[in-house]
Amino acid sequence: MLQALAAFLAESPTCYHAADAVRRRLDAAGFSPWAPGAPLPGKSFYAMLGGTSLLAFRLPEGKPTGFSITASHCDSPCFKLRTGAEESGGYTRLRCERYGGMLPGSWLDRPLGIAGRVLVRTDRGVEARLVDLGPAQVLIPSVAIHLNREAGSGAKFDFARDFYPLYGLTGGQACLQDALARAACCDHADILASDLFVYNGQRAYVWGAADAFFTGPRLDDLACCFACLEGFLEAEASSAVAVLGIFDHEEIGSDTRQGAGSAFLSDTLRAVTEALELSIGEHRLLLQHSFSLSCDNGHAVHPNHPELADAAQAPQLGQGVVVKHSPRYATDGMAEAVFAEICRRAQVPLQHYANRPDQPGGATLGNIAATKTPVLTVDIGMAQLSMHASLETIGAADLGHFVRAVAAFYGASIHAAGDYIAVQ
Repeated sequence: MLQALAAFLAESPTCYHAADAVRRRLDAAGFSPWAPGAPLPGKSFYAMLGGTSLLAFRLPEGKPTGFSITASHCDSPCFKLRTGAEESGGYTRLRCERYGGMLPGSWLDRPLGIAGRVLVRTDRGVEARLVDLGPAQVLIPSVAIHLNREAGSGAKFDFARDFYPLYGLTGGQACLQDALARAACCDHADILASDLFVYNGQRAYVWGAADAFFTGPRLDDLACCFACLEGFLEAEASSAVAVLGIFDHEEIGSDTRQGAGSAFLSDTLRAVTEALELSIGEHRLLLQHSFSLSCDNGHAVHPNHPELADAAQAPQLGQGVVVKHSPRYATDGMAEAVFAEICRRAQVPLQHYANRPDQPGGATLGNIAATKTPVLTVDIGMAQLSMHASLETIGAADLGHFVRAVAAFYGASIHAAGDYIAVQ
C-alpha cells in the first residue's frame, strides 16, 4: 500500500492533479459523474467543483439513516507562479508567491517541477487542461555562506528577494511558453490564463531500521486523501450514505468557493436528498444521525525537541491513528467515544494529540465545515514530522492503520437517540 501512496503522490503534483487522480480512481471503480440538481446516475457517483474539490457518494440499499463523511484536503504549501518571467543578470527567473505556511529553507537547492492547469481557447469555449512540465524544471539557489555569514545562524528570508525560481539563462521566458503550449497540446495564442505551481517531484520512499518511516512530498494532506479513498472503496455497505470529501484551500483558510468553508458540502448533501425525494425535515433528521471524520495529519513528538510536545498527549510515528484535541478542533467527548468504539472493533490502535497549553492550535476542516453542515465530528490524522516542509515523514505502519479505521467507519451504522449514540 505504501508503494500505491508513493504513486499517488507522484501523479498529484498539484491540487488539480490530486483531485483528477481521485476522479480517475472513482471512474475505474464504477462511479459516475453527477451535477447536483440532475437525476442520480445510480448508487455510486461524484460531483466536482473548480477542478480541485470533490464529493463522492455511495447510497445504501434501503432508505438512508444518515451520512458517513470523511473530509480531507488536496492542497499543500508551495509556491504559486505569477504571470510572466523576469530577465535579470543573464538569468530567467520566475515570479512567484507563497501558498500557505511553509518551512522555506526546505525548498532551496533542490530540483523543482512546474505543474498546474492552463486555460485554453477552443471551438467550444474555454477549456482547462492539466499540465506537468516535469520534476526538474527550476531551482531556488541559496546564497553561499561566504557571501552571507548569517546563513548558518538562523538568517531570516526575504520572500520578495530570496525565492525566485531559476528557470534558465536569458531567453528562457519563451522556452516556458513553448513548454506550456506543448504540454497543453495547443498554440501559444490559445493559452488565455494559467494556474501554475512549483512542486517537489522527489519520489517518496521507505527508510530506516525495519523500514519504519515513509517520507515524501505533500503528505499533508495527500496521505489522508489517499487513505480515505482506499477506505471508502474497501468498506462494506452500511445503512448510511457514504460520502468522500476532498476539499481545496485548507492551507489558506478554507473560506473559498472550493474550500470546506463553502456551501459545497451542505448544498450537495441537500441535492442528494432532494433527488431521493426526501423532505427538508427528513434531511435534517439525517444530519442528526450523521458522523464525520475530519482528516488532517498531526504533529508527532520530535526526536530532537520533545519539549515542544505536550507531555501526556504526544503521538509517535507508527503507533496508530491520532485523535486530535484542542478547543479549536471539532473533537468532543462524544465524537471521541464513538470513533474509539469503531476503532476498538476494528482493532485499530489509537493515540492522542493536544497542543501544549501555551501553544494555540490551528483550525481544521471539521469545525469549518460544521458551520454550514452541523454534523458530529472527530478530528483525526497520522502522526507526522516536518509538517509543511517540502518533504514530510510519517510512520510506515500508520497508513494501514488509517485505512482500516476509515473502512470500519464507513461500514458502521451510527444512530443518535436522546442522550446516547448507538454504533452498529
